[in-house]
Amino acid sequence: MHIARNWRVKRQRYSLQGELCHHCGSHVFPPRDVCPECARPAYDPFRLSGLGEVYSHTTVYEAPAGFQEQAPYSLALIRLHEGPLLTAQLTDVDPKEVRIGMPVEMVTRKLSVEGDEGLIQYGYKFRPRLLAQAA
Repeated sequence: MHIARNWRVKRQRYSLQGELCHHCGSHVFPPRDVCPECARPAYDPFRLSGLGEVYSHTTVYEAPAGFQEQAPYSLALIRLHEGPLLTAQLTDVDPKEVRIGMPVEMVTRKLSVEGDEGLIQYGYKFRPRLLAQAA
């Protein structure tokens, strides 16, 4: 990713900035020109809570270029409390302990180091929430 694009997506990657469709009430992530539920404009910015649960998951053993040092790691579909489903890497958890329905929360972490200039890209990952925090 080029530096300019990295700055453009910073808000959604650091704080789960999405949109709220004022036509049908759906929460949209990532931001789009059109709501995927009602096909009408969804322009109202909305910061998602970052709270959700594991909808599905897998463990990556043979990681793609740039991610080999992190393997093995868990990759999950996360259903946010507001409704959107997104893909994210899980952190702070042994892949063997990940379960469908496990409560998780968004954290900002280093994703990768890119190019000769060493551009460090940060973004969202998810970690388990303690049951006391989940209530």
